Amino acid sequence: MWYFLIRQDTLDPVQYRKLQQLVNQTEVELFNEPYGNWYIFTVEKDDYSAFVDHLDREGISYDLAADRPTREELLDRMR
Repeated sequence: MWYFLIRQDTLDPVQYRKLQQLVNQTEVELFNEPYGNWYIFTVEKDDYSAFVDHLDREGISYDLAADRPTREELLDRMR
């Protein structure tokens, strides 16, 4: 599994719905102000290339993790 981390404020609703259709699971990690929220898209290894290609074509920036990041790790990415 791969975990694609995308900040909520970088996606519009149409992009979000399309990404949900391409992945195995979507999670939303909610944070209070002043921090933003994260979308965590779980992708099977076999679907990795196609998902990365889609993100690149759409110009969507992302972070990638081989293991599901903890809340603290996500918070650290925003600091």
